[in-house]
Amino acid sequence: MLTISDLERHRSAIAGHCYRMLGSVTDADDAVQETMLRAWRHLDGFEGRSSVRTWLYRIATRVCLDAIDERKRRARSMDLSPVGTIDDPLVTLPSSAFLEPIPDVDALPADADPHERVALKQSLRLAFVAALQHLPPRQRAALLLVEVLGWSAAEVASGLEMTVAAVNSALQRARATLASRHTGPVDTALSDDELALVDRYVHAFERYDVDALTALMHEDATMSMPPFSLWLRGRASYAGWLLGRGSACRGSRLVPVAANGLPAFAQYKPTGDGRYLPWAIVVLEIEGGAVANQTFFLDTATLFPRFGLPAAISDGEVVAISAPQARPPASRS
Repeated sequence: MLTISDLERHRSAIAGHCYRMLGSVTDADDAVQETMLRAWRHLDGFEGRSSVRTWLYRIATRVCLDAIDERKRRARSMDLSPVGTIDDPLVTLPSSAFLEPIPDVDALPADADPHERVALKQSLRLAFVAALQHLPPRQRAALLLVEVLGWSAAEVASGLEMTVAAVNSALQRARATLASRHTGPVDTALSDDELALVDRYVHAFERYDVDALTALMHEDATMSMPPFSLWLRGRASYAGWLLGRGSACRGSRLVPVAANGLPAFAQYKPTGDGRYLPWAIVVLEIEGGAVANQTFFLDTATLFPRFGLPAAISDGEVVAISAPQARPPASRS
């Protein structure tokens, strides 16, 4: 007889799947909780014809499809407005409009084999998850189940109540859409040169050496700050922002975190009295040996607890990251 522990051991795998479907760590939390509750209430119906994880994936996919019908698509700033300038007004959009980051530990099951882990990590990349949100829901589900989880078209057809021909057609259209958005596989393992690049980025940011920072970026690198709609492109714009309206970030500290299979940091901004307060989760995307995109996720009230980060740090403090604060396990009711 299955127990709640048998379900909970698959939580991170299901959370990763729900995140890819929904583009939001908070929406994924809701979907995982609903998945566990549905599974717990229907334990008697589990006949063992598939693994527990596969059974949970089926339930989670249906939960996510229901959720997508009730929610607007999550997006990146670049999908919501044209490129801006450093003088544009800061317009705040609802946080529900934007893609959110997810801690790696929440989305990568500890028992995944190395090959599976690579595929799962690649599919967490912000660009890939953002592109997924442009797919119709069943195309999105079919693509993830086949390309990420390795299901056959017949298994997907059974899980989504489609014909095999319809699944294959959905896959063809989904792959074409992703190809048009340039989201092919990339190596998520950073090379020694890329690790050195990230290290230089941290030191330059903490020194607030704008010349050194921009030298690490592509000429057309982008920067965004959800929930602000404004986003910038180019070294000159980014430098102008840092030296102008963004200058309050001078003196910040960056604490390494693991998000979306990418280099990421918690940015703490100085208060002037020796303390530092949460400002952003910063996620870097590196292409061709340079920084291609920086996203500063400013919803600290949601994200810092989610990443297990302290509410403040002090000068010289070594930051210890606690376990991320996810939802509690499901209970039968």
